[in-house]
Amino acid sequence: MSASSLEDRAIGALMGAFIGDALALGPHWYYDLDQLHADYGPWIRDYTTPKAGRYHAGMKAGQLSQSGVLLRLTVQSLVDCGSYDEADFCQRMDTEFFPMLDGTPMSGPGGYTSQSIREAWRKRTEAGLPWGQIAGNADTTEAAERILAIAIRYALQPAKLASAITSNTVLTQTDGTVVAMTVAFGAVLGLLVEGQPMDSSISGKLMARVKAGELPFHAVTSGNLQAPRPGQAEAPVAGRFPSPDALLSQSSIAMAAIDPDICIEPAWKVSLVYGMPCAVYHQFPAAYYLAARFHDDFESAVLHAVNGGGQNQARAILAGALSGAQTGLSGIPQRFLAGLENSAELLALAGQLAKQLTR
Repeated sequence: MSASSLEDRAIGALMGAFIGDALALGPHWYYDLDQLHADYGPWIRDYTTPKAGRYHAGMKAGQLSQSGVLLRLTVQSLVDCGSYDEADFCQRMDTEFFPMLDGTPMSGPGGYTSQSIREAWRKRTEAGLPWGQIAGNADTTEAAERILAIAIRYALQPAKLASAITSNTVLTQTDGTVVAMTVAFGAVLGLLVEGQPMDSSISGKLMARVKAGELPFHAVTSGNLQAPRPGQAEAPVAGRFPSPDALLSQSSIAMAAIDPDICIEPAWKVSLVYGMPCAVYHQFPAAYYLAARFHDDFESAVLHAVNGGGQNQARAILAGALSGAQTGLSGIPQRFLAGLENSAELLALAGQLAKQLTR
């Protein structure tokens, strides 16, 4: 693996997420697909301006939502500190981000503030609780949308990846299933940045890291999910998560994406198969499917994510990161970079993060 190709994939993953976020800014949260098509036509292919009265109204095509703002904050912390520094991240949240909120949904940078961030803001700003006591039980991808920067930074260090993602996620979200699935997403993204394919072998590779003690999931099976051998003892220390199930669906989804007997056409209808709402159990499978099906086609992956409606912004961020990690920056169409606000600054920041991988 050459350093240049590694950096290309790392930059592609981060820029893919920023692009996915901005592409869905206009058509965000349309659960009525007829209305989506009435407002934006049958196929959204580029950045669009949000309509009056919609989420993010008043913003312009190519701008980042609050998810993108938080992702950028996380990247800046990683770059400035050279590693994940939780104290620095929390200080930035306290001094740079929370002062821009007022606790209501339609406020703050990016035009909308998610449930878990609103809860964290109230507990931290109004109640004065310390970090570590302000998280809520929202089941969304809010944390996943920022920890993907951590996954990129530690793509070659899976144990550090899992530890840092867990720590950052529980700052705002405490549901055990959400945390496990978020760490699993980060582990998948790390593998793709490393250069592994999004195919039927990916869950086996994740499980090998569980067995090696690099990923904090508890497992008692032997080999390829076979029964434990007679006399086989459990690991002396159980994993942070009680089962490895969050690591096992990716291979099945990747197989479904190329199985000729399983037809999702057009591919944006994956949102109807896995669900249009915000929860992680709707969003992650759809992103995995699009990343596997369009493993060498960033444009198709991210645009099908956007055109699926519902919580298409999260879907596009996640699919954009996974797809960008596979195609690299070199595989992202130039028009997506040209139309993204502050693209040059974001590219420079992504380049700085990518250089940290081999230090």
